[in-house]
Amino acid sequence: MSPLPDTEENVVTRWFGAGFAQLDPLLQRLHRRGGLLAGDIEIRIGNGIAGSFGRQLARALNLPIDRRVRGFEVRIGHTESSLIWARRFDNGAEMVSVFEPVGAWPEGHWLERTGPLTLRLTVNIDDGGWRWLPLGVSWRGIALPRGLMPSSDAYKRVESGRYLFHVAFSLPGIGPVLSYGGTLDAR
Repeated sequence: MSPLPDTEENVVTRWFGAGFAQLDPLLQRLHRRGGLLAGDIEIRIGNGIAGSFGRQLARALNLPIDRRVRGFEVRIGHTESSLIWARRFDNGAEMVSVFEPVGAWPEGHWLERTGPLTLRLTVNIDDGGWRWLPLGVSWRGIALPRGLMPSSDAYKRVESGRYLFHVAFSLPGIGPVLSYGGTLDAR
């Protein structure tokens, strides 16, 4: 995951094509060169049965839930064929996602693999930000039917020169199960 010079094309710039220019300049720089973001995040678990699912999902993803606010950093980089987000929490827990592009923006999508979870996601560019839109989910290689598919709300954008991100999962008929997010600074 070594950073590449600004002039270098990579898996992210190729996937977005001309759409890459619609991203906020700080997001462009981060995804062109890679980088490290750090700060505090807030982790929330749902109530009742939703909380049970949230705790199971957090365990599977190696997301620590013993405290609501945690120190956090994410190293964003890429290989020739993948985008990689390596997250590290202040207790040493790590959660790594590997994103593989399929096709190209705006019709294409990414496959995000994090532990036993694989998400098929497309991207909507909204006011310079990047919003993931779920298209499908599989758990340990088994595709979930549309009616059982968790919904997710995941985005990143820049506000006042800082990186704001949010990830939330909900289950149909149950409600919010797990979310985490915060405002991070480039290091």
